[in-house]
Amino acid sequence: MKLQFSATQDYQLEAVSSVIDIFEGQPLAKGDFEISFAMEGASIAYTEKGIGNNLVLTESQILQNIQTIQARNNIAISESLVSSYSEDQKTEYNRLNFTIEMETGTGKTYTFLRTIYELNKVYGFKKFVIVVPSVAIREGTVKNLEITHEHFQSLYECPPINYVMYDSKNLTSLKNFATSNAIQVLVINIDSFTKDNNVINTVRETGVKPIEYIQATNAIAIIDEPQNMETDVRKQAIHKLNPLCTLRYSATHRNFYNLLYSLNPVQAYDLGLVKQIEVDGITSDSNYNAAFIQVKKIEAGKKNLKVKLAIYVNDKGGVSQKDLAIALGDDLFAKSNGRDIYKDGFILNEIRVSDREIEFANGVILKEGETQGGLTDEVMKFQIERTVQAHFEKVKKLKPQGIKVLSLFFIDRVANYRNYTADGNSEQGKFAIWFEEAFAKQSAKQGHQNLIPFNVTQVHNGYFASDKVGKGKDKKDIWIDSKENNTKKDDDTYSLIMQEKERLLSLEEPLQFIFSHSALREGWDNPNVFQICTLNESKSELRKRQEIGRGLRLAVNSEGQRVQDKQINILTVIANETYEDFFSSAAK
Repeated sequence: MKLQFSATQDYQLEAVSSVIDIFEGQPLAKGDFEISFAMEGASIAYTEKGIGNNLVLTESQILQNIQTIQARNNIAISESLVSSYSEDQKTEYNRLNFTIEMETGTGKTYTFLRTIYELNKVYGFKKFVIVVPSVAIREGTVKNLEITHEHFQSLYECPPINYVMYDSKNLTSLKNFATSNAIQVLVINIDSFTKDNNVINTVRETGVKPIEYIQATNAIAIIDEPQNMETDVRKQAIHKLNPLCTLRYSATHRNFYNLLYSLNPVQAYDLGLVKQIEVDGITSDSNYNAAFIQVKKIEAGKKNLKVKLAIYVNDKGGVSQKDLAIALGDDLFAKSNGRDIYKDGFILNEIRVSDREIEFANGVILKEGETQGGLTDEVMKFQIERTVQAHFEKVKKLKPQGIKVLSLFFIDRVANYRNYTADGNSEQGKFAIWFEEAFAKQSAKQGHQNLIPFNVTQVHNGYFASDKVGKGKDKKDIWIDSKENNTKKDDDTYSLIMQEKERLLSLEEPLQFIFSHSALREGWDNPNVFQICTLNESKSELRKRQEIGRGLRLAVNSEGQRVQDKQINILTVIANETYEDFFSSAAK
């Protein structure tokens, strides 16, 4: 399969032109021969370390330009340029920060890659650094550079271009980045240059810090998912790159520095650019979605009785689980800051110390140590069953049309899917066992036989971070650069999920159920994710948006062409109780 790209999407062209027009009045692109003899006022300058971008506009001219762009795009007009400010250092960093908001699944990466070509075509800028927050996103960006290369070369008459992923073991690439006269695109992880002892920040035998080659080029910095780079340390690191400006692209910005263009979720859906969302909540066939209450301790004080409960609470960051001291007469609806699941009679009526139990006004009785609702094993097993069922139904509908179906599971703990024994060998966790049981059940159903002609062990997998002894971690799913300690199977899975999008979309490729802890929350996407199952309890609206974003892209067929049919482009979310309200509102 070869993915096809359209060069005529109006909303993408508007996003590109919004950036191009920032530099209205900047000298236009000249031939390399002209530049070498007439550097005065050009957009490219020669330095002692190589060739760099050169900005001749003043900040006041740029402010006028962005005000014009904002008026055209119906965005609030900036009265002044908004800088990236460090609270720690009380320092104002680069004032030339520009924000582009694009909903997940609408081609954000395509748009900023095309912007690189356009900036070179119009003004002659040649040096660009794409800064990413994780190795996973870095891999996705490099992959997009590869698969769009032929498309952009054809569109822009084959300009010389070189793109490279930063590697601390290959520092000569930075010197080439600085000295080359071609378009240079460097993709680098933010953590590669935040610390003084990073290789890139240490003086080498030549007497030069490798980062100096980047600094000398006055590169245009493209910040992918900038909401992950708002700490003072990361702001300072980006500032030390000495960028001509920063272009910030995301669907989930925390700060809108000089917003130029906005394509929000409602606009994206109205334009038919993303899938419609349908929610398969766990209340549909069962009463599993009971209000979550965990009775941790019953206490008999000198003056009164109290109970320590864990419940879900609405707070500034979204929904979180908290331990609260509850007295007789307390209403969990009020204690949870208005969580609807607690409004039907969850008023504490009795505390029976001798029986170690409590009773609510609605008749619910719970004993000390007992839990109701939440992600119990019964709930999660049910969710997996529903996801597999939905997957088979979608395959039956879409396989005849040459469309591969993928399902994505977000899990709470790596060990629940893949566990490691003391000697380092892997074994199935409960999620993998439940999945294989559900798959066997659906495969045996009438009309489902031979629908997926692969062995159950071939159709599901996950790829998680590994420590030095090969054990999965929960904290982060960071795709590690050096995988000497991983098995060949893990390497193959990594390549398939992260680097071989076209192969993963092939009907001949068995893998179609993917389990993730956190690495696929942002920066990774596949257009044919049709089911998302949330076997975790997110604490923030931002994280929920990032996770749902993995399935928003319009599907592609076996020819690599986008499918526009709204009856096909439906994302089914098999949601737990902490997600159901969010996804229901997102689907409207």
